[in-house]
Amino acid sequence: MDENKKSGTPKKVLRRDFLTRGAAVATGAAIAAGAPKIGSAQTATKVSYPASKAYIVYDSRLCWGCQSCMYACSMGHQGEANPSLSRIQIVRDAPSFTKYPQDIVMSVCRHCAAPLCVQNCPVGAAHIDAENGNIRVIDEKKCIGCKTCLKMCPQRPHRTVWNPYTNKSSKCDMCTNAPHWGRKGGPDGEPACVTICPSHALKLVHEMPSQEDVAGYDVDLVPPRPKMPERKPGTPPAKTEPKS
Repeated sequence: MDENKKSGTPKKVLRRDFLTRGAAVATGAAIAAGAPKIGSAQTATKVSYPASKAYIVYDSRLCWGCQSCMYACSMGHQGEANPSLSRIQIVRDAPSFTKYPQDIVMSVCRHCAAPLCVQNCPVGAAHIDAENGNIRVIDEKKCIGCKTCLKMCPQRPHRTVWNPYTNKSSKCDMCTNAPHWGRKGGPDGEPACVTICPSHALKLVHEMPSQEDVAGYDVDLVPPRPKMPERKPGTPPAKTEPKS
């Protein structure tokens, strides 16, 4: 048995021991305070979503910056040529004299694997459209105009678009609901932007691009060079008769 307990004399605490134990207690309290609590946002369960069956990729090196895709999008959905209502945006950076190909930025909805617009919409207006290949869409009838989807989109400029006339949000639906577009849209159809682009800088694909950066969507769409006829060295080129 401890001698101090036998004698009833209280044990003396040295100053060094007091400081050491106090520091340990303070460190433990700090760790406990900084640790995430169960059920907090830091430990929220990740929700998985079915992958979209189609994506729109682009080649910014082929883009002319003509904005034909923007006019086609707004015409197909809204019935008016209004680039601000387009669900695809072409940003031309000419004023800063940025060199090619960074002088044009093509902003296309990624139909993300983990769409923050869908995760954070408070009323379910932004949702997964299972009937149309699991593309990520916004039901404007359900939209309450809170702009949460605009704030949560991680891309810049954000791929969700605000309509100041209806005070509601919209986004790319691959023309599944484009009443003024005369062709079938959707994952297996012909979205207006892809069909109209004169430089073929947009393409509908069915494999998920890399989600790490824009490089997964900004791909090489340059067509292969035509095969030239073979000619043996020293053989003069074939003469072509002038057209009458």
